[in-house]
Amino acid sequence: MNQIPILFEDGEALVIDKPARLPIETPRAGGRSLEDHLDDLKLGFQRPPIPVHRLDTDTSGCLLLARNPKALKRFSAAFEARLPAKRYLGILAGVPETTEGTIELALSKISSAEKGWRMIPARKGKPALTRWRVVAENEGRTLVEFLPETGRTHQIRVHAASGIGIPLLGDPVYGDGRGAPRTMLHAAGLEIPREGKPPIAAVAPLPADFLALGFTDG
Repeated sequence: MNQIPILFEDGEALVIDKPARLPIETPRAGGRSLEDHLDDLKLGFQRPPIPVHRLDTDTSGCLLLARNPKALKRFSAAFEARLPAKRYLGILAGVPETTEGTIELALSKISSAEKGWRMIPARKGKPALTRWRVVAENEGRTLVEFLPETGRTHQIRVHAASGIGIPLLGDPVYGDGRGAPRTMLHAAGLEIPREGKPPIAAVAPLPADFLALGFTDG
């Protein structure tokens, strides 16, 4: 089994660079997941670490793991209080008319027998806010930095499609799924403040499939 890159490590936390297409929990249909790697990530500790938050299966990049139950409780409370600073990079399947903005679209979950479940903008949904700016353009696609201030399910994917008006490249739910083998979204940076200790800070390098499309993070 390939070793998952570790971006930050101390006595209470690990930040890993989660590979794209690796689900956090074992899928109902079976197959590999992050759970299969947790024993390898004990790194001398008795307990395997526990994911504190979620990334979509397709999304690569920074994922925080707690190394003991007390740390899990503290980190979960920090996420609940919106204390972590999260930075994502995504590739839009087009070029937006403006180069930066703030999207404030509340989100609600819907489901149907034909399409399964998805998130939609809804006035009575949960508040969601994302700041964004263009980083680079190449061959009709755009690398965008997303700074979400809330952590709703599929927030960046819906805000790209419905807020900017252009879905993420390869997104099969909020776009046409073309142009890439996965939804092109990467959790590039994560910083979490801690009382009495330096913050947890990690940066995940751009993955190979972003580089293959002619983009760099710089």
